[in-house]
Amino acid sequence: MHRTSSDPFGWLDEESSRRARAGLERTLRPRPADAVLLDLASNDYLGLTRHPAVTRGAAEAARTWGGGATGSRLVTGTTELHAELERELAEFCGFEAALVFSSGYAANLAVLTALGGRDSLIVSDAGNHASLVDGCRLARAETAVVAHADPEAVAKTLAGHPGRRALVVSDSVFSVDGDAAPLTALAAACRAHGAALVVDDAHGLGVLGEGGRGAAYAHGLAGAPDTVATLTLSKSLGSQGGAVLGPARVIAHLVNAARTFIFDTGLAPAAAGAALAALRLLRERPALAPRAREVAAELHGRLTAAGLAAARPDAAVVSVRAPSPEAAVRWAADCRDRGLAVGCFRPPSVPDGISRLRLTARADLTGEQIDQAVSVILDCAPVS
Repeated sequence: MHRTSSDPFGWLDEESSRRARAGLERTLRPRPADAVLLDLASNDYLGLTRHPAVTRGAAEAARTWGGGATGSRLVTGTTELHAELERELAEFCGFEAALVFSSGYAANLAVLTALGGRDSLIVSDAGNHASLVDGCRLARAETAVVAHADPEAVAKTLAGHPGRRALVVSDSVFSVDGDAAPLTALAAACRAHGAALVVDDAHGLGVLGEGGRGAAYAHGLAGAPDTVATLTLSKSLGSQGGAVLGPARVIAHLVNAARTFIFDTGLAPAAAGAALAALRLLRERPALAPRAREVAAELHGRLTAAGLAAARPDAAVVSVRAPSPEAAVRWAADCRDRGLAVGCFRPPSVPDGISRLRLTARADLTGEQIDQAVSVILDCAPVS
């Protein structure tokens, strides 16, 4: 006889205990507005989130348009401000058109579900972000997960499905190790087999390409009829939201077919205003992008010279390996106690199962702050 438990959520206690035993329990830590920690944990690559022009853009947009978009983009949620942001994003990054979403996650789900389908094939890099993984699942397409940053594996997979509608999807910069995808070779594989290329440029915008125009621009793919880019407004642009950039007919299809666009409330005007102000700052200050890369290279060079295992950064992410999840958590906590905030990546967030500290190389870091960060990280490093 089947017995029904009187506590339908009792199983959660065991799940929590299991995570705690494995050193994988996650907790929220609200930060105060006047936090004094040196921040190498956020994705504020250009240091713009508190820039006066960006906060002023947010405030002015809220005063003009209100606290929220008031509805979905197809009802009342599209303002003139949203359209202005889309025009300037597309122009800056070199694409024909753009469409703004409430998050980068929603943008990735939109592209894969609206351009995929049961009769299509999606070829996805094994190191792709969780939003792309979820998009593949929701698309109901056949999904082939290929080896990380391996264009030959992509080409072989596409060759095995001749004549089939296909998408190849990859991060431009992978958020775990900070390595860049071989976009030129991926594009060649796609064109040889009639597939489209979808590039998640969340970590490339503002850091790669001329003046920070992104990875697709840097590889000569911006504006190509077979290439779509997604991005987030919450990293280099210091705001919140996401966007899809690509051919006008792709954007028109998303307006009509992407569920995360049709049924989601539009991006809040304050976020759109902040992102637009940051985008204009980036256009005016093209040296921000190379500065972020310079800081990453310096952090990497100094940490590896001291004996730590750090992946060579292709953009602004510096990944430093830890011997275990517990060691990574303790290392990050010790850094915090010394006034330095660093990211801590552990399974299941890392596809290779290796725990890391993740450092954000912000363009606004001073030499003194870099010295401080390196000193704290080395002093707190686990003893091997």
